[in-house]
Amino acid sequence: MHDAAEYISYDDASMLIRNLPIVLALTILIQAEPLPIVSAAQTGFDTARLARIEKMMTSHVEANHMSGAIGLVARNGKIGYFETYGFMDAATKKPMRKDSIFRIYSMTKAVTGVAVMMLFEEGKFNLNEPVSKYLPEYANMRVAIEKTDEAGKRVSYTVPAERQITIRDLMRHTSGLDYQGPKDDQGRSVFAQLKMQEPGIDLAEMSRRLAKAPLVHQPGSTFHYGLSIDVLGRLVEVASGQPLDQFFEERILKPLGMVDTAFYVPEAKWDRLVTLYSPKADGTVAVFAGAAQDSYKKKPSVFAGGAGLASTAMDYARFCQMLLDGGQLEGKRLISRKTVEMMSADHLGDLPRMGGMGAIPTGHGFGLTFAVSQGPGKTGVLGSNGEYFWGGAAGTRFWIDPKENMIGVFMVNILPPQFEAGGQFKQLVYQSLE
Repeated sequence: MHDAAEYISYDDASMLIRNLPIVLALTILIQAEPLPIVSAAQTGFDTARLARIEKMMTSHVEANHMSGAIGLVARNGKIGYFETYGFMDAATKKPMRKDSIFRIYSMTKAVTGVAVMMLFEEGKFNLNEPVSKYLPEYANMRVAIEKTDEAGKRVSYTVPAERQITIRDLMRHTSGLDYQGPKDDQGRSVFAQLKMQEPGIDLAEMSRRLAKAPLVHQPGSTFHYGLSIDVLGRLVEVASGQPLDQFFEERILKPLGMVDTAFYVPEAKWDRLVTLYSPKADGTVAVFAGAAQDSYKKKPSVFAGGAGLASTAMDYARFCQMLLDGGQLEGKRLISRKTVEMMSADHLGDLPRMGGMGAIPTGHGFGLTFAVSQGPGKTGVLGSNGEYFWGGAAGTRFWIDPKENMIGVFMVNILPPQFEAGGQFKQLVYQSLE
């Protein structure tokens, strides 16, 4: 669903009410604006300070640091800020729309996490069980060891995993699966040799191929961001008996009214798919030249639970609001309040964390698919203790703050993002709170 102002004017609404039964008219109006949109002041923001956001984002557009973006903030269940900046496509000067569709990449992970917890609540599995109970290919994993011998020569070999990968390991990225994978004796990528991105294979086959690669850490020993959530996507398929896209649509997207969220963008909506950009050395952006520019225009054979969805700011705000509201939205419950508490608790403790892609920022723990703030005194950034969040590879991000009863969604598509526009957006939101 989208901002009602883009689809139905007050005059149009009056006409509908005059010409349709009152109940039907009210239903149309409610569907047009699922999350109430009110003034910033009504949600507890200083409007003058909030105006700093548009000033900064406009400066980024003018400097060609980005083509365009969207920011949305809701507090106490009401949207108090929902603005667009710049263009969907810089070359044609096509204005950014509030219903523009973005590649959200790793913001998909939270949706997969909710899917897993829905099945967990139904008793399909326990989080501390070995995933091999449901995906047998992970029963006898080995761990890659890389060393340098006395002559300075690189030596690699494998040892048996000390224990099985659990479902909770996958949820918190302690499975030993990363994104780069191990290397063989010749220093070549094992993942590349397994051809996990070969055209035509499905998620089941991708999972079987992935299980042939050695892990890069012993299970449960180290946080290392990677393909764990894609394995969880396959677990959802096995436990539910449905393809992942079908489970998402029937059990999550449709109940939440996320009408523009899917694993691909149908042709009728291509005009709302923003152009993807890449950064240049001077800090400006250029049109992304790789396959990712158009890959979302066709249905994939692998439904990537870790990175596959496209969505809109309003759609994802509805997902975030469901979590903030304890697992339900508008009377439709997906998971329980206690399950949300479990997902947003820190599950890492003092375990080591690897840096690089997907590194956890300073002062944060990690829950079940989210990073979890330990408070401003440890993070050094504006926010709240217990706030949880994540983002995507092209700069999108979201956060959920139970203390302030607030959610935020920032959408931009620069792969990889060359500056933290989403972080600036969040900072400017928090400094605007009354």
